[in-house]
Amino acid sequence: MTFTEYETVLELRRYTLHPGRRDELIELFEREFVDPQEEAGAHLFGLFRVPASPDEFLWLRGFRSMEARKEALEAFYFGPAWKAHREAANATMIDSDNVLLLRPVLRGLTSPPPGSELYLSLPAQPSDAFAVFETEPSPNNFPQLPVRSDGPFSVSFSREPAGELLEPTARSLLR
Repeated sequence: MTFTEYETVLELRRYTLHPGRRDELIELFEREFVDPQEEAGAHLFGLFRVPASPDEFLWLRGFRSMEARKEALEAFYFGPAWKAHREAANATMIDSDNVLLLRPVLRGLTSPPPGSELYLSLPAQPSDAFAVFETEPSPNNFPQLPVRSDGPFSVSFSREPAGELLEPTARSLLR
């Protein structure tokens, strides 16, 4: 199986957390939420600290299609892992609604070029980007999780110092 197909629909999720609780959420997230989401049909490309924002957690979740997104989100959020740990996760968060629903312009999350640093740019900077995404125009088919509608947005990932530096967590696949 190639994970490139999971770049068809991408969620860029940015959580604002209560001060000092980021590592608590990351530990819980990596222990309890990564595997069940993957089993439900999502692919978690990356989990990140944003060094410039100590109370943010940023992560990327991909799906094969909008319908696959709906099915995976229903399986996870109505399933046992979320039910068992949602209160602990939500207690760390101030805001979890800063979510961009994106589609690919340039796929590359599964095979980034070598390098020691990773940057997120919004708006996109395609000249040095290895992956570029734009707003997915389809309606949000899982309204329990809001997505931003104030776009359009263009997002890119690169190794060049442009935009925000991302620091991968232990279970982040994108490094």
